[in-house]
Amino acid sequence: MTGKLEGHAALITGGASGLGEATARLFAQEGARVVVADIQDERGERIAGELGDAAVFQHTNVSDEASVAAAVDRAVKEFGRLDCVFANAGIVGAMGPIDETPVEEFDATMSINLRGVFLSMKHAARVMKPQKSGVILCTSSIAGLRGGLGPHVYATAKAALIGLTRNVAAELAPFAVRVNCIAPGNMATEMIAGLVTGDPDKVAEVGQAMAAGSPFPGRSGLPDDIAQAALYLSSEAGAFVSGHTLVVDAGLTTGSGQAMPLFTSYSPMVREAGRRGLPEA
Repeated sequence: MTGKLEGHAALITGGASGLGEATARLFAQEGARVVVADIQDERGERIAGELGDAAVFQHTNVSDEASVAAAVDRAVKEFGRLDCVFANAGIVGAMGPIDETPVEEFDATMSINLRGVFLSMKHAARVMKPQKSGVILCTSSIAGLRGGLGPHVYATAKAALIGLTRNVAAELAPFAVRVNCIAPGNMATEMIAGLVTGDPDKVAEVGQAMAAGSPFPGRSGLPDDIAQAALYLSSEAGAFVSGHTLVVDAGLTTGSGQAMPLFTSYSPMVREAGRRGLPEA
């Protein structure tokens, strides 16, 4: 523990599992007090209990404004301040071809993945603007940056979060409130384990499968990778960063890990009309 968040108070939605749980644990280790906000009551209560005096659990449905407002109010009541809101809660949501996606599932997915973040930002701002300080984070995805990496509605919401982050950052900059976004790549979490295997507890098994196809050989993305990114953006180390989307994907979206034959051996440069080598003097 280095105390990078000593004296800080944070609210983390989706804090009872996956990326949110890892972030809650790291923030507590770094000196922050944390509201673990989630609809998973049993897990949330257990995690908050394990963190002791550093955490409390608040049942929170991010698609419901009153529930989000209550979570923010709980943080202020418990800790007397609010330094960071990490709007992390999300689901895979609607899946399948565009012409077969039920509009009801579209709406239900967006209510959590986009409206839930909007509500978290809204109620974070009502506290942070008057105090003229604070950090707001949200979890996007590389599926919001590149096509073909996620279901349609999920990708739509995650792309929208990047635009929302930029806009809210522009509004809140005069109040010294920083707003940033994290875009994870393939992460070994309970949600992905449940999607792939049907068992959310098979995280290690899914992580091994992901490691085989990772740009970093033998290394899958881990929840702690996102927790560390959130720590950077929430601490003084990231004090001059706002409106930014931090991609944490081992370079996947840059083409890393794909076959790159042009990099494997030297050959003279290619010029006009297919000529090779430097032009003659």
